Amino acid sequence: MNWFEALILGLIQGLTEYLPVSSSGHLAIGAYLVDINGEDNLTFTIMVHVATVLSTLVILWKEIDWILKGLFKFQMNDETKYALNIIISMIPVGIVGVFFKDQVEEIFGSGLLIVGCMLLVTALLLSFSYFAKPRQRENISPLHAFIIGLGQALAVLPGLSRSGTTIATGLLLGNKKEKMAQFSFLMVIPPILGEALLDLLKGLKGEETLGGIDTFPMVVGFVAAFLSGCLACKWMINIVKKGKLIYFGIYCAIAGAITIICSLI
Repeated sequence: MNWFEALILGLIQGLTEYLPVSSSGHLAIGAYLVDINGEDNLTFTIMVHVATVLSTLVILWKEIDWILKGLFKFQMNDETKYALNIIISMIPVGIVGVFFKDQVEEIFGSGLLIVGCMLLVTALLLSFSYFAKPRQRENISPLHAFIIGLGQALAVLPGLSRSGTTIATGLLLGNKKEKMAQFSFLMVIPPILGEALLDLLKGLKGEETLGGIDTFPMVVGFVAAFLSGCLACKWMINIVKKGKLIYFGIYCAIAGAITIICSLI
């Protein structure tokens, strides 16, 4: 992988991690277009995912600081309840990661047809959430956190947007737009870091290949993912507040249809 290919895949990862268009699906499409597979190299995959997590920490630092200060008061306050909801939301994706990781990896290698189909599902979810009339609940309940977590677990499928699925699920349940964008981005931090750590440990044990990419392309991909992730995270929060998810639904429908056609040619 050269620096330009790393730049492209880094930008794709950073932008699509937060925009409701599926980062895994677009990485698969991008790798196909430039005739490489960025996810085959474990180090690069870890680096760009960690870069997007860092962008979340930068953009949502005030919210994270609020949660941490509340936790260290060691009492059941709003911050503690919020943190517990994040933990609850992690249960479904944790189960998938522990018991169904091999099956998910097989799906990732099944070609672009599944990506196109899941992009169409993402389009439907975004459309439903746009036309629904939410009840505007003030706080996310533990039950809703778990259901949103189920959406995140399903979004391990390539082409099914994690942010689109979790935000749309939360909106359909009647939660406030402002609350859902923030919760969706915060709830993904522990799973991404946990998966990156497990993959890194596998690499150190020799179960996976860590090498294969020079330092400069790696740095380019990391920086591209981080900067584009910061931009996309901030942009997405404003988009959700304004209720403009339908435009991404239209995009996913078009991209899904084109991807399916290309996979069948």
